[in-house]
Amino acid sequence: MSTVLNLSSGPHIRDRRSTPFLMYVVALALLPAAAVGVWVSGLRALWVILTSVITAVGTEFFYDKLMGKPDTWRDGSALVTGLLLAMTLSADTPLYAPILGSLFAILVVKCAFGGLGKNFINPALTGRCFLLISFPNAMTSYSVDGVTGATPLAQLAAGNVVNVTKMFLGTAGGVIGSCTVALLIGGLLLWALDIIHGQICFSILGGFVLFLGLFGGKGFDPGFLAAHLCGGGVMLAAFFMATDYVTSPVSRLGQTVYGLLIGVLGAIFRVFGTAADSFSYAVIIGNLFVPLIDTYIIPKPYAFRKGALAAQNGEVKPPLSRRVPKPVIALALITLVAGLALSGTYSLTKDAIEEQKRAANKAAYQAVCPDAETFTGLDDKVAKVSGDVYGSGFGRVTINEAVEGFDAAGNSVGYAISATSAEGYDGNITLYVGVAPDGSLRSISFTELHETPGKGMLCDEPAFKDQFSGKNVSAFKINAGSGDEKIDGVTGATVSSRAVVNAVNAALDFYQTHIKGVN
Repeated sequence: MSTVLNLSSGPHIRDRRSTPFLMYVVALALLPAAAVGVWVSGLRALWVILTSVITAVGTEFFYDKLMGKPDTWRDGSALVTGLLLAMTLSADTPLYAPILGSLFAILVVKCAFGGLGKNFINPALTGRCFLLISFPNAMTSYSVDGVTGATPLAQLAAGNVVNVTKMFLGTAGGVIGSCTVALLIGGLLLWALDIIHGQICFSILGGFVLFLGLFGGKGFDPGFLAAHLCGGGVMLAAFFMATDYVTSPVSRLGQTVYGLLIGVLGAIFRVFGTAADSFSYAVIIGNLFVPLIDTYIIPKPYAFRKGALAAQNGEVKPPLSRRVPKPVIALALITLVAGLALSGTYSLTKDAIEEQKRAANKAAYQAVCPDAETFTGLDDKVAKVSGDVYGSGFGRVTINEAVEGFDAAGNSVGYAISATSAEGYDGNITLYVGVAPDGSLRSISFTELHETPGKGMLCDEPAFKDQFSGKNVSAFKINAGSGDEKIDGVTGATVSSRAVVNAVNAALDFYQTHIKGVN
């Protein structure tokens, strides 16, 4: 009889299906949501996905070669990590973000702890949190059809109405993997194939909905709950992140407790936290509690009572610090404290942030309407065209905002209209157009311009901008027409010049149609 012991890391579960098979099935289940993300956000989303996946797989490949280990990159786990990370990013994320996030996820979180089966937190989510902390601006830039705007959850948090149907279909903006229906299809397929545990995903959703219904401020309103379920990575976390074998409990009761913990934490961060997307931190905190859950929630097969047998043999349980590693306890406490601290900081600074925002907006209005002392928003008029490409003949231009300016005596002295063209050479071009009460254009002022230095950036120079000032026309023409309607484009920057003219023309048309026409 052989006395050789085969030692391996947990979980100690045997299945006829191999690790590569499971990983590649998970990757296939993610493909529908990834395809919708590419269809909605364009090829830029595909580049983010490919960059993340190639970096993750390549990092593990070179690590294996450098350390003389077997080629573990073939098992598909690195592929899934890279794909999951990409699904949590926006298509507008700079490509250095998926590169650095994948490097951190594979090298620091996975390989440094011994590879697959030995990492104590989810690599993809940890990579995302690393990027959120290191590059917050790059990680919070979202757009739809090239137009930058707030995510549906940010609008919901601000008290605005959101389109739940668009959120469900994945066309409302946000991260690449935001298509709820595609994630549900993929997740339910994995559940049906018994690849993921239903105790985890369904207890997450149940705990999340229950807490939001009780403490979200809207009760169990179906529209409110549906909007929260369809946004902020809830489905991605419930079916693909939290169900990772390595970082989830082994017992069914433990999985249920683990799922409820994540769902409630996600709801707490959603209701009281600073960011609408809270499930990344909720899942990681849940991962840190897995050793505690597995220690205290143990199935008792065949009526075996571990405590009774230990007492009979005179054994005494070791202290908690010996049963659960101190670093795990410390990391759990640090993460909880950090979350509470961030929430408290936001509460303390919320009023100051809003005041600074109002001051910045007023400065932008006065740049094109200098005679005004106060401004009144024309939200009812903007709401008629908000969120969609404006009119026809202006390219991909949207109207963002419009205000009417009044002098100290309360007389109307003009309007400030914000418009964004998504057809700049190097990205969006956003500007304010000042219109006098008689319909003449006062001036334009850029709030977003990232064109090529020495070319497109010359659109912000007086030689180009001053061509619009003081003219009363229905529309301008770039390098065409005659008289006041003709605008000479910047040499070598025709694309940028045309985008600016289209944005100005859209703002003028909005004034003539929706402001002057209504009044």
